[in-house]
Amino acid sequence: MHLTGQVAIVTGAGQGIGAAIAAQLAHDGSSVVLCDLEIGPASNLAEELMHEGGRARAVETDVADPDSVLAAVETTRSTFGAPTILVNNAGIDVIGPFAESDEDTWAKLVAVNLLGTIRFSRAVLDAMISAGHGRIINIASDAGKVGSSGEVVYSATKGGIISFSKALAREVARNGVTVNAICPGPTETALLRQVATADQRLYSSLARAIPMRRTAVPDDIAPAVAFLAGDGARYITGQALSVSGGLTMN
Repeated sequence: MHLTGQVAIVTGAGQGIGAAIAAQLAHDGSSVVLCDLEIGPASNLAEELMHEGGRARAVETDVADPDSVLAAVETTRSTFGAPTILVNNAGIDVIGPFAESDEDTWAKLVAVNLLGTIRFSRAVLDAMISAGHGRIINIASDAGKVGSSGEVVYSATKGGIISFSKALAREVARNGVTVNAICPGPTETALLRQVATADQRLYSSLARAIPMRRTAVPDDIAPAVAFLAGDGARYITGQALSVSGGLTMN
């Protein structure tokens, strides 16, 4: 229970990687607010965590809406106290050739993936700086490091998250706030199923390219987040950690 007394917000917490992260943080002792645009799955998970003895609450949140973000942070404060951990996990993707994409798709990807991360970080930052303690952990992607065919704008948003994390880490390090990015490789989520539907050969080739010879599951990602949220990572900031079975080594 190394996160006892901490208050965490996890975005996109209703399923996949976000759900695994929320469960991990709750099991490690943190109070957790599960933010998701689809409130049903987030509420179900929050109820499960409370049944297991955890402290959790689900909040319907649209990370692309500034008012919704501020409301989620205020709900967190009124329910559990000021957030000390923020995990920006919410994200979307549209698979397909860049030459066939359009402005509306680009705008949605940027609004959710990149601006959602920036917006939520800003919403919690003042309280973290005042407290002299905070952990911001942004879920990027190995696609943001090396690019991914069929995910050009998605890769750009994830690369932006990595750069944002590094730059913000420099600004707030003296205030006791760390900012890091986790870069998952191919992970068994709804997004990867979308890849499989679009191109089965591409999906099948992914596991063969990973030195560990398997794609990740969400529970492979969550422990890295929990580590960065804890005191053991107090001297780690501005890093982009690949959790990809060795697919990306840098």
